Amino acid sequence: MTSALRRAAALLAAVPAALLVLVSAAAPAQAADYRYWSFWKWSGGAWTYQQQGPAVYVPADGSVDGWRFALSPDGGKDAARPGAAGDFAALCAATPAGAGRKRVAVVLDFGTPADAPKGAGTPPAARTACASVPTAATSAEVLAAVAPPLRYDSAGMLCAIAGYPRAGCGEALADAPAGESGAAADGSSDHGLLGPVLGGLLVVLLGAGAWWQVRHRR
Repeated sequence: MTSALRRAAALLAAVPAALLVLVSAAAPAQAADYRYWSFWKWSGGAWTYQQQGPAVYVPADGSVDGWRFALSPDGGKDAARPGAAGDFAALCAATPAGAGRKRVAVVLDFGTPADAPKGAGTPPAARTACASVPTAATSAEVLAAVAPPLRYDSAGMLCAIAGYPRAGCGEALADAPAGESGAAADGSSDHGLLGPVLGGLLVVLLGAGAWWQVRHRR
């Protein structure tokens, strides 16, 4: 094989690899965001994502539960946190302790207009409360005592607190209305890059193949 043919063969071998690299770079990330109520607990002077669901978690007397409605990544640590601090002493100062009962402070953050589902209007203002409930009460019972009505789906997922939002439950960003999918301001998206990239590489590939065949026949 001549040096020219060897160079052509090397070019043909390199083009598919380049194609894979460019396609991978142009393809958008598939990390999904979800619109939902995330559940937090105040611990060590900061909000910590609650690993247990509200129906099974039993907060101790003096605890602070936090709730934030937002469009956030699923998984906890990257979700949007409640905006207010969980100062139990301040939040429950006006609620007396009682025998056989416990006090649990609650911080409710309804999110921003950007978090709101389409047609939901302006989210309610953030608010706080202090629940006086039986010592065995779960966080779901605490929430029901201070922020009814609650709405759950058939799988037991909490969909609405204090009636907000009126509809929907844990929608993925991919299911959101047009304009909420991360597209550019002009309506374009990263998907549009794939056409020119693939087309250009195809031309290179075909041209190199034709050149190699001509040289091979001589």
